[in-house]
Amino acid sequence: MATIERRKAKDGTPQYRVKLRLRGHPATSATFGRLVDAKRWAAETEAAIREGRYFTAAEAKRHTLAELIDRYLAETLPHAKIRGTAERARVLERWRERLGHVVLADITAARVHEERGKMLGRITRLGKPVSAGFVNRELMPLSSLLSVAARDYGWMPENPLGKLSKLAEPRGRTRFLSDAERDALLSACKAHSEALHCVVVLALATGARRGELLGLHWPDVDLRRGLLTFTDTKNGDTRSVPLVGSALELLRGRAKVRRIDCALVFAGATGKPLEIGKSFREACERAGIAGFRFHDLRHTAASWLAMNGATLAEIAEVLGHRTLAMVKRYSHLTEGHTRGVLERMAAARGLA
Repeated sequence: MATIERRKAKDGTPQYRVKLRLRGHPATSATFGRLVDAKRWAAETEAAIREGRYFTAAEAKRHTLAELIDRYLAETLPHAKIRGTAERARVLERWRERLGHVVLADITAARVHEERGKMLGRITRLGKPVSAGFVNRELMPLSSLLSVAARDYGWMPENPLGKLSKLAEPRGRTRFLSDAERDALLSACKAHSEALHCVVVLALATGARRGELLGLHWPDVDLRRGLLTFTDTKNGDTRSVPLVGSALELLRGRAKVRRIDCALVFAGATGKPLEIGKSFREACERAGIAGFRFHDLRHTAASWLAMNGATLAEIAEVLGHRTLAMVKRYSHLTEGHTRGVLERMAAARGLA
């Protein structure tokens, strides 16, 4: 309960000192110049202590964002079962430079909104403005950090970024290869190396990401059943994709000359995953294909699936998306398949 003592300051003006003691909680106190303020503070603080909010708010005033980042990098991130921990650490170091000196109590949605505006006003090394997608990706690790501070450390009452909406991003790219571009690219890749040709064929045949393919180990490849199993995926799920046609034959051929000192399917000279960024760009140039990235092979596979009658749910299953949101960009390509489904339903129910 609270007790209020009336005192006199050195200049003779009245002061009211509030002492608040609740069983099971440390005592706290504060001094005010008006009795009404003292009573209000006593009532609000007692309610906050009973609800478990008061001491968390006090912790937020004692720690800076830099201290939180230090603890997170030392205690939490090394044990997190997520991909991209190194990149997450780099993003948090950038937030240390921006707001590391600020106490957590002052890390508000408004403060981060201000920093977000500064980022949007910058120009990249390529002379283009920073994209909304980049800014959203910068905010995600910060939001996760603040959630840990509130949920696990008790250093904040809540994650203030829950009140900050994401920036709208333009619709994702749907660049995919034409038949002529496909033939030219595969010829250029084959001329460069067997490894590059095999990786590109697998990307087109499975829709897998570059990291998933280059991280493949031979135990993940079932040549008898024709099956690839991706264990190190973006969303953390294990995904199996059937291997058919030339993709399966290429891997069978590669298995006959596989390295015995390394389990990676595509290993570089040092035993680490093969670097193909430069060689893929050179192959695109030789094929006369402009504005095409390796990730667009994934879009190409998805587009071909859609044009050959796959549903959005089937495309999502092959690509490893948990929801249909990411594959809706291909919905216009499934129109023929959707029309056929409705026509068969209409005929069966006498509506044709």
